[in-house]
This record gives sequence, C-alpha cells and structure tokens, in this order.
Amino acid sequence: MDNMIEIRWHGRGGQGAKTASLLLADAAFNTGKYIQGFPEYGPERMGAPITAYNRISTSPITIHSNIYEPDYVVVVDDSLLETVDVTSGLKETGSIVINTTKDNDEIKRLLNGYSGSIYKIDARKISIDTLGKYFPNTPMLASIVKVSNIMSDEEFLADMMGSFKHKFAKKPEVIEGNMKALELALKQVEKI
Repeated sequence: MDNMIEIRWHGRGGQGAKTASLLLADAAFNTGKYIQGFPEYGPERMGAPITAYNRISTSPITIHSNIYEPDYVVVVDDSLLETVDVTSGLKETGSIVINTTKDNDEIKRLLNGYSGSIYKIDARKISIDTLGKYFPNTPMLASIVKVSNIMSDEEFLADMMGSFKHKFAKKPEVIEGNMKALELALKQVEKI
C-alpha cells in the first residue's frame, strides 16, 4: 500500500507510548483515514520497554501484524537508544523522533549510522512547564504529527481538544496544560 504510513513507538511502561499511539489513531480516523493503533507487550512492569504501532492510510488496511519496516519511529525515552535497536527496519526515507536533551553527535552515534532524518525534542521540559509533571507522551504525539504531516496542525489541535474534553471530563483543569504541551511541541521539534 503506497499511501500507508507505518509508525513504531518505543517507550517504557507508564510513559504513555501506548496511549499516544491510540490518540494518534483516533485523530487520524477523525480526519477520514483508515487506522490501526496497537501495543505489543507481555507481562512487563512499569518502566520496562514497550512497543506500540500505528498504521494510517487513505485506503482500507488489510495487514494485521507488527510493523517491521516503519516509515517513522518515535522514541519516548532516550535511555532506550542504548539498549534497543530503535532503527531496526526503519526506512532511510523515513524519520526518527527522539525525546532527548543529548547533543546531536551523541544521538547520531547512538543511532549506529542511521542516515534518514533525525528529529529531537525535549518532551520532559515541555510537559513539566505545561503540566507540572513528566508526561512525555503528549509532546511526543504532537512531534510525530508535525514530522509525518499526517494532518495539519489545525486539524490535529481541534481533534485533540475534543478528545481531551471527553477524556478529561472529570478533570477539565488539565485540558489547557495538555493543549499547551501540544502547541509547544509542534513548534519545538527540531531536525538535527
């Protein structure tokens, strides 16, 4: 399927990679696309590495497997760069988005010669500044939307406002911070 985008998320249990992949699937669905969003994990505990996936297409999706050759990879926790081959199968025409404060040379060294596009963002700073706690999934979600151009910033923000109003119906005070985190991430994700 030439019009399909495949994304693989790498994070740790409790960081929200699974939730972010499901939110991305919902947002893409709401713009009229066909979607899949699913995690892969076993009996891991909080802090253990997890993987999640998205397929997004303008045509029905007939593949039902993990993603082995993604167009995009999202790394929610940069400590995984040293223990997981996050670029495995990643297309050279694709991109990787990493939550990190590491310098560019160190990132490139840790990616073992990956020659595709590399983006980074400090999701920790954004989430602490906007939410008061470390929730990296919200900024990482916005980062992959920006890098992949799955939808426009405006479509994405409008959809997420509706999603957050539903998700946080009993905690409406957190909506503004989450929206601010998305807006900042859309502006601050940078190519290295």
